[in-house]
Amino acid sequence: MSDHVPRGDVGAPRAQVGPNPQHLLTTLLGEYLDSDDASLPSMAVVAMLREFGISEPSARAALSRLTKRGLIAVRGSGRPPVYHLTPQAIARHRVRMDQFLSFGARPRQWTGDWVTVSFSIPQSGQAQTGQAQSGQAQSGQAQSGQAPRHAVRKALGTLGFARLYDSVWIRPGSDPGPVSQALRDILDDVDGARWSVMNTRFAEEAGPHGPAAAYDLAGLASAYEAFLARYSDLRVAVRNGEVDATRALVARTSVMDSWRKFPDIDPDLPEHLLPAPWPRQAARELMLEIHSALGSLAEARLIEVATPHWPDAASWITHFEASEVAAPDGGDGFGGGGFGGGG
Repeated sequence: MSDHVPRGDVGAPRAQVGPNPQHLLTTLLGEYLDSDDASLPSMAVVAMLREFGISEPSARAALSRLTKRGLIAVRGSGRPPVYHLTPQAIARHRVRMDQFLSFGARPRQWTGDWVTVSFSIPQSGQAQTGQAQSGQAQSGQAQSGQAPRHAVRKALGTLGFARLYDSVWIRPGSDPGPVSQALRDILDDVDGARWSVMNTRFAEEAGPHGPAAAYDLAGLASAYEAFLARYSDLRVAVRNGEVDATRALVARTSVMDSWRKFPDIDPDLPEHLLPAPWPRQAARELMLEIHSALGSLAEARLIEVATPHWPDAASWITHFEASEVAAPDGGDGFGGGGFGGGG
């Protein structure tokens, strides 16, 4: 989406194209472990990621990086190392899994409110460091406005804003608090910087000059269509009982790994601003059907590959399930979820 930065978890790896070991390992841990008491041997992690074609060096590098990010921690000082999820990571995984599984379940309750940010940063504006600048640094002063401008754009994207015009950014909603604080943090010490945070409404909300113009909705629709095309044959195979445990682990994890980007890149605009037909609901239903149907098989396969290196694997490995709840708006009835199966 144009100038819209995914809203990621603090400390979590960024989504990348291709089989990113960190991303896959984060998905696996979030889907199949729910206790910081579980002691996870490094070789068990290597075996898990080998199912996805990840080499041992890459698996160990992923472990190291997730440890540095605080998602996992080393238990004891033995060799080879044993890892465990941190309590903070457990809580984060639960929140994020609920977010992934419930996203798109119900239409946004729309009030017509938008938070709008307008800012101006002189090309020569720069944060005051209180230190004497060298002649070399002074010669680059004309470029120095780029650093705070980049920081503002990154912060706005992280908070779910999209660029409507050059220095005018918007997001649905009415709470200006987080963005006001972010702008103060970045721009208070920048010479000549000015900004305004406003609660606004659009006189022509649904037209070509309205807020939807800030978003690449055609690109987002294409991403949903690509998701449907990629996994439609898998859904047929699931319905026909053709997916065994070996295939289930990779397939289910791949579906979730692909779906989890959408809550970050989809601004969840009100229905009257979306092109029709809008493919999100069809994509969500496909994801939920595969995710629910393959949970037990994927759990069994993960236990099978981990047990030779982790004899207690069956006591700890479980799987996250979407929960069926009453849907008063006539939706599909799936809300967030919880862990079921073993463990």
